[in-house]
Amino acid sequence: MTAATTEHDLAITLGVEEEFFLVDPASRDLLADPDEGIFEACERTGGPHKVVHEFLRSQIETNTRVCSSVAEVRQALRETRRIVIEAAEQHGATVLAASTHPFASWREQAPTPGERYRRFASTYQETVRRALVSGMHIHAGFGDEDSRIRIMTALRRYLPLLHALSASSPFNGGHDTGFKSFRLTMMGNLPRTGLPGPLHSRAEYERLVAEYRRLEYIGDARELWWDIRPASAFPTIELRICDVCTRLEDAVSIAALYASLIRWLLRRDRDGALPAEPLTEFIAQDRWIAQRYGVLAFFGDRASGSGRIDIDDYAAALVEELTDDARALGCEAEVRHALAIIKDGTGADRQIDLFRLRRLEGDSEAEALHRVVEQVLAESKEGLGDAAG
Repeated sequence: MTAATTEHDLAITLGVEEEFFLVDPASRDLLADPDEGIFEACERTGGPHKVVHEFLRSQIETNTRVCSSVAEVRQALRETRRIVIEAAEQHGATVLAASTHPFASWREQAPTPGERYRRFASTYQETVRRALVSGMHIHAGFGDEDSRIRIMTALRRYLPLLHALSASSPFNGGHDTGFKSFRLTMMGNLPRTGLPGPLHSRAEYERLVAEYRRLEYIGDARELWWDIRPASAFPTIELRICDVCTRLEDAVSIAALYASLIRWLLRRDRDGALPAEPLTEFIAQDRWIAQRYGVLAFFGDRASGSGRIDIDDYAAALVEELTDDARALGCEAEVRHALAIIKDGTGADRQIDLFRLRRLEGDSEAEALHRVVEQVLAESKEGLGDAAG
């Protein structure tokens, strides 16, 4: 196998979906009935990107174009965030990049009209009505059908780290939940969420989907809402566990880490040397730890058998392991930024810190939460340039 062929086999494309909340600039609450002109403006200015409705009318979803590098992901995210922020501000709204709104009530929200959303609401009732959450999904295209399934399975052990780096949902319904990411707790009330079991071929995955359909649990594979899954419409593996990052650079870092992990695993798969699979139950335990503690997590240390390992030490060792792959993908700095997220905190940490500071300085809970919203709104614009400022 030539070097050129090898690099072709290791090629990775990326695309990112971000779900945002539409906020009233005056009250800082969600807009339950935003101006439809926001979506019309996005359609006119979206270019190669897509902007679409989400389940709730107070949400808006961006889909970047297909990117061939992490540098292109950064530019694409700048463009999509700028598109929705400018459209929103032209029509009496602003945009919040976080996975929960700190104080909005789910009871005040309305679903987007449409048959699919009507059936969704009818089937899942209050579990979905209470799920006032947004997420970030990263698509990676690589390999062939079978290698994508094997790599998806091998990626499961890294999902807690990727999730911890993205945490942005510590508040829900006006109170501190005690979690750095409460979004996954709310999503967990729906069926077919969480970790998929280990799968080793496309045929095995398709048999599973066929059985779900035979039993009439689902209509199609889009209703498997796992933390990571094969996409239905694209030849990609879709990372779904992450919260929406308040800061664009954190989202870029997670995309870079995801891509570098895939490349590293692809090389091992090519040599028949994928690491042995840990028990799903232990990955699930680390997943809960990531939800609860974010970048203050101590994960299970299965490598040394010493019990627990600080997320900082765990991530530093992983970043070092991925050095060659990050360099090959041109994203060494972006992967290393993951260590800065752990050191400096996530969007969730900054929200909690500001809330506690404002309470100590005499704000009421409501006043402190309004300040939190203002901070997240400002962070949602960081790195976009003057056009969105």
